[in-house]
Amino acid sequence: MVAVGCRISKASALMSTYTQLLYHIIFATKDREKVLDESRREELFRYTWGIVKNLNSVLYRIGGVEDHLHILVDLHPTVAVADFVKTVKVASSKWIKEEGIFPRFAAWQDGYGAFTHSLAEKPALVEYVRNQPEHHRVKLFLEEYREFIEKAGLKFDERYLP
Repeated sequence: MVAVGCRISKASALMSTYTQLLYHIIFATKDREKVLDESRREELFRYTWGIVKNLNSVLYRIGGVEDHLHILVDLHPTVAVADFVKTVKVASSKWIKEEGIFPRFAAWQDGYGAFTHSLAEKPALVEYVRNQPEHHRVKLFLEEYREFIEKAGLKFDERYLP
């Protein structure tokens, strides 16, 4: 409803929503069990990409190793990060169990890390996520995760790290 005497400019009538919500999301398997066998991991990545598309978000890169995943994603502005992670975890867990691609997979661990980044950081992050297997030949997951939390300036309790 427009009040009498008010004018709406053409520019304001055409305003749209513009966002850049680049998240680096990290989560682990339950008890960090090494159950995501390399031979079938790409199938999990493709399935997760479909979930991301269904959430109207943009996947830049997904990667991981036997006990955790990294997802670099631009979230749609209507999708809360907690809802995104919950949807990915629930749907992928169900799919893994139905398809039996990782027979020893029990569940995803509670909790996750979600770190925001600028678009300028995207190329380096894409490479970082792509090179997870090489990266984890020299660094344990817990070391890596702790570094992300500290770099973000977050306080944490060691008892609650995955």
